[in-house]
Amino acid sequence: MSSSQRSPELLSASRSRLLVIDMQEKLLPAMHDGALTTKKCAALIQGAGLFEIPVSATEQYPRGLGPTVPKLAELLDSPVEKVRFSSAESFDWSSELRPEDRDQIVLIGIEAHVCVLQTALDLISRGFQVYVVTDATTSRAEANKQQALKRITDAGGTLINTESVMFEWCVCASHPLFKQVSQIVKSLDPA
Repeated sequence: MSSSQRSPELLSASRSRLLVIDMQEKLLPAMHDGALTTKKCAALIQGAGLFEIPVSATEQYPRGLGPTVPKLAELLDSPVEKVRFSSAESFDWSSELRPEDRDQIVLIGIEAHVCVLQTALDLISRGFQVYVVTDATTSRAEANKQQALKRITDAGGTLINTESVMFEWCVCASHPLFKQVSQIVKSLDPA
């Protein structure tokens, strides 16, 4: 492999799309590590913005579960409202999300064992490479999250963490955005 040829398993900014699933005010307080998950989601949204990666967001029944949490809402365009658990059903696949345009979908949000899981399985079945960011995804119970992650990997999805996503998008330390990416990553370090 030449030094310029990257593994197709690595994320590429030109092939990626970020999907933020149901990070809503009334759901988040019940989640395991909800505050940390929100912080990681915000970092990924900021990183996607640096690389001009499209970001989409969904809200599950917002009349009952509330809007997207303010920390994320200020970084996002208007989320798509849904009642189906899978966010894959929220988009027009013929024009918005086609594997031949951006085949790598990075999933973050809640809950891992319901909406994230069903979205991941639907996207995998449609030919997308699905990357679930484990530290930017959660459920009420950690055991539910772990079971969902196993199902996703068994179906062909890839587990990844926030820092890996950012540096795979960046590719190298000589990238013009490297310092900005590094600052975002450093902001995630515990105080």
